[in-house]
Amino acid sequence: MKLLLIQDTEKLGKMGEIVNVKDGYARNYLIPRKLGILATEKNIKAAENAAEKQAIRDAKKRENMTALADQLNKITIKFTLKAGEDEKLFGSVTSQMITEAIATKGYKIDKKEIDLQEPIKHVGNHFVHIKLGKGIEGRIKLKVLAEV
Repeated sequence: MKLLLIQDTEKLGKMGEIVNVKDGYARNYLIPRKLGILATEKNIKAAENAAEKQAIRDAKKRENMTALADQLNKITIKFTLKAGEDEKLFGSVTSQMITEAIATKGYKIDKKEIDLQEPIKHVGNHFVHIKLGKGIEGRIKLKVLAEV
């Protein structure tokens, strides 16, 4: 029996592929679990149309992400915190603080998207990478100043 896969199926194929499987496997496992449908001309055309629409949505989302990354590259955020000797901060600049500062600029970033290896504990200029997904990354400049 020929089936059109609706979802990626391990050891069988990826979504949108037409596979040839035994009748019982299709009727008793794949179709009830909505992993595949019969490979009729109507279903194949519908799957192709859905794939084209998904590709368009992904392209638009990618354009929005690259535009956001370009905007983030222009942002400079200043933090003024108490510091001790050797310009070492009492406390640190965390990803949550950076998220809140970006939100005041009008951009919504999740703190999990901020690629901060370790909290910033020294006064000075720092760059923080923000991973927006699908290989798109922005970079924000942070200026950490000592409170006088």
